Amino acid sequence: MKKTVLFALLLLLTTVGIFSCQKSTGSDAPAPADTSLDRKALLTQWADSLVKPGYQRFNDKLSALKTKTTAFTAAPTTASLLDARQAWQAAYLEWQKVELFEFGPAESVSLRNHFNIYPADVTGINRNITTGTYDFEVATAIPQQGFPTLDYLLNGLATSDAAIVQQYVASANHRRYLTDVVAKMDQTFGTVYGQWIGSYRDTFINNAGTDASSSLSRVINAYSLYFERYLRAGKVGIPAGTMSGTPRPEKIEAYYLKGALPLQLATTAHTTVQQFFNGRTGRPSLKSYLDALGAKDSRTGQGLASIINTQFGVSAQQLSSLGPDLYTTITARNADAVTSYNEMQKAVRLIKVDMTSALGITVTYVDNDGD
Repeated sequence: MKKTVLFALLLLLTTVGIFSCQKSTGSDAPAPADTSLDRKALLTQWADSLVKPGYQRFNDKLSALKTKTTAFTAAPTTASLLDARQAWQAAYLEWQKVELFEFGPAESVSLRNHFNIYPADVTGINRNITTGTYDFEVATAIPQQGFPTLDYLLNGLATSDAAIVQQYVASANHRRYLTDVVAKMDQTFGTVYGQWIGSYRDTFINNAGTDASSSLSRVINAYSLYFERYLRAGKVGIPAGTMSGTPRPEKIEAYYLKGALPLQLATTAHTTVQQFFNGRTGRPSLKSYLDALGAKDSRTGQGLASIINTQFGVSAQQLSSLGPDLYTTITARNADAVTSYNEMQKAVRLIKVDMTSALGITVTYVDNDGD
């Protein structure tokens, strides 16, 4: 009996030993995934299919804006004002598709600070116009430039288009300031775009690690920060008063034009965030990367990419329900705007906690909006 038991134990140990050797060294064992190669493919997809073509489309819209504002300042009329305003709206919408790329060259020049910090500092803008002296690089000038300032200059200087035109006819300083704001935008963006179509593209895709200085870490942090602070809070939460307790509809984007544009900007930004996550079918993306990792939602155990997409769908639907006029909605039924903020907040947890953990990325920014 003892011999039988000893033989069985010996056979079991031998079998386990053979299995262990096969698992670690056998030719039939699956090769470990080359995550470095996967990351490089993902970075290449972002660079060549999202960032560079996105920047090219925005550059076209920015060039058109420069052309139309130049024509307006050269000959201020109601027709040339409407042309400039239309070009501003088109460029502003296109900006929503590239604003989240605040990494690499954009981060180096603080592109967002030059383009879209709102509400505009109207007192500072008017002081700049009056004195004719200003420096767009100093910190206090951040809300005195970019799209929000153009909103004021093209839509908020007076209560009618005729009166706005007359202001430009009468004031060389107004014409100069409008020209300088657009020129600064063109110059700053030109620096960023020039680096992407130059050597930075290769630098970006070859920096394929996961440490804090890697391209993946910088992209994921920029992505999470954009959704949390500039979309969820900036476009909806702050105007709805979720942090202060008091609705502040005057803090919406495109405040001076109002109408449909503020919500169009927000929904375009939200769509961009979701499209960046999903990418193109059959191409590397955050979704495909998470699926390949088998990432799960920490609360439900379900596939993380699927859960994120479901929540994106819910938050997109709630955001769209705030139309057609975001200013009126926040004024008349602010609870709906708060609900929109709350639905986006659910996605923040999935992105900032679960997704970064699955990707092995450390969150390097701090959000201090009190939520």
